[in-house]
Amino acid sequence: MPHATRPGDVLADRYRLVDLLSESGEGRFWRAHDRMLERHVAIHVIRADDPRAEALMAAARRSATVLDPRILRVLDADVTAKVCYVVNEWGWGTSLDIVAAGTGPLGPRRSAWLVAEVADAIATAHRAGVAHGRLNPENVLIDRTGGVRIIGLCVDAALHGVPDVDVRDDLTDLAGVLYCALTARWGGQSGSIVTPAPRDHGEVLRPRRVRAGIPRPLDTLCEELLHSHPNARHREPAGIPTDARGIADYLADFVGDPTGMAHALLSSTPPVLPDEELVVLPQVPELTPHESARTATPSRGTPAAASEPDDPADTGDTGDTDSSGDTERPTEAGMPIFGPDGDDVSWLERRSTPAPPPPPFESPPERPLFAPEPVDGSPARQARAGTPTPTPTNPVASTPRQRDGYWPWDTNTGTSTGTGVGAGLVDGRGLSSSTILPVVEDDRVPGRSWFRLGAILSVVVLLVVAVLVAISLSQGPSETADPDEADGTTVPTRVESTPVAGVTATAFDPLGTDGLENDDAAGNAVDGDTATSWATQSYNDQLGPPPGLKTGVGLVLDLGGERAVTGIDLALVGSPTVVSLYLTDSPPDGVADLEPAASGRAKRVAKKLRLDEPVSASYAVVWLTELPADGSLFRGRVAEVVVQAATSP
Repeated sequence: MPHATRPGDVLADRYRLVDLLSESGEGRFWRAHDRMLERHVAIHVIRADDPRAEALMAAARRSATVLDPRILRVLDADVTAKVCYVVNEWGWGTSLDIVAAGTGPLGPRRSAWLVAEVADAIATAHRAGVAHGRLNPENVLIDRTGGVRIIGLCVDAALHGVPDVDVRDDLTDLAGVLYCALTARWGGQSGSIVTPAPRDHGEVLRPRRVRAGIPRPLDTLCEELLHSHPNARHREPAGIPTDARGIADYLADFVGDPTGMAHALLSSTPPVLPDEELVVLPQVPELTPHESARTATPSRGTPAAASEPDDPADTGDTGDTDSSGDTERPTEAGMPIFGPDGDDVSWLERRSTPAPPPPPFESPPERPLFAPEPVDGSPARQARAGTPTPTPTNPVASTPRQRDGYWPWDTNTGTSTGTGVGAGLVDGRGLSSSTILPVVEDDRVPGRSWFRLGAILSVVVLLVVAVLVAISLSQGPSETADPDEADGTTVPTRVESTPVAGVTATAFDPLGTDGLENDDAAGNAVDGDTATSWATQSYNDQLGPPPGLKTGVGLVLDLGGERAVTGIDLALVGSPTVVSLYLTDSPPDGVADLEPAASGRAKRVAKKLRLDEPVSASYAVVWLTELPADGSLFRGRVAEVVVQAATSP
């Protein structure tokens, strides 16, 4: 058989080469189609006389002894007169290098779960005495269900000529895969096309120095396994595993409940995944009724002018002629008209004349503005049944209201009374009393009572406010107000206090890598000179929860013995700064287990923190949890700290 080098060639009379995926030296990696089992496979092909042929066949035999559903199996291997090839199971999905380049770093839990799955599969191989040898992002695949698959066990290392494969090399590459998932940079020792991790003096920077917000357990694992000195893989730091099984358990403990992690990991892959070949059929044109008759062309032997309309009224339109010579009548909206028996079909003809306009609207009948007078001379308006009949106007009424036309209602006793509940209005033209409407007598203006009540309440409120202001002014300024507080907060009533002398300061950074934070300048904060100051390091992000690297940084003040601390006075450089005060009897290791004695936000360069009651302490921690902006960075500065203690009685 000729040497297979092109797509379409058939290898071993069974595998048809489809796509060339990668090429390294004289070796080629193909996607092929197994014509016998009708499935896709992956094939590594080199020449039969290649020096790597013997090592490749041995690697294929070792890889076939490992059975794990997450490792793509070796299905076939052979050496012919021309080529040496290894056939692997094919996996549909996206490799980690494409994810890192497309969507960027994964989240901490997703990264930990991904590498835990890889480490668990590699631990299975290590128990069988088999090492991968080249565990890089290209060989870690996320399939279409969110599962993790590993490519090229033993075989990839043999093709790249990696000598003396050791299981300890896989541990370093496992840390590199975790580093890549967290930062989108490659920190392992095997080769990869992913951008290399930054280095400092030849050592890979820990992940937290490349990307903020990485949890410390994952950062420490990468730091310990990727450390470049010779004994890095042989020492056993506290809590850090030294084998693949330990790494899998360590990361599984970090992840916790893995429910939904596969779906979350799948959502982090690029939106378009490689898929199987699709058969695309040519588009079928959409046909409407009688489309073929309307779009038919005249016969070549018949001129177009020979086709004449059947209806003289349609002289502006010419019907289309089909291949049989019949002329089709123009239609309107393509609507058929079926005959009584259902066999005869005619088509609705186009109207030759415009449709007549609709008939005009009829004018409504005229109606008089007022009701006509009855013919019999009765009143036009009749009182309702059961309505009392008012008495006519008394021309000699004795009261002004009666002279104006008002008269009490009839009490049905036959006599008039001056205490009726209503009156009837007569228009003076002698209309009948039955046309009079009842009128209710009420002189009150609507809403006047509520208006008066509101005005009275407003006057009372103003008087109360004026009295309170007068009392406040008569008592003078409050003794509890602190004029130096820039944010408007108040301080509890102070006791007599004096500054503590002989205070020494050291930088306090329990969350940092080295535990120090410009310690050589810490004494400037207690030297009594505001022209000198202690400053934190410059940070790309603000302190606090992610993306911040740490929650705080500060100073430890040695008070020289037990003191009854009442508060501190701060002189700061830059604002705003959030400060907390912690008090202890012994040198602190951190502030996580301490309760703040006082806290505040300084919007200016001066800040005073006072306690409700004096607290006995030998050490004070000035803890900064929010730093002012320093250009595009964040940096805190303390010019002076004065500790106040209660004066001895």
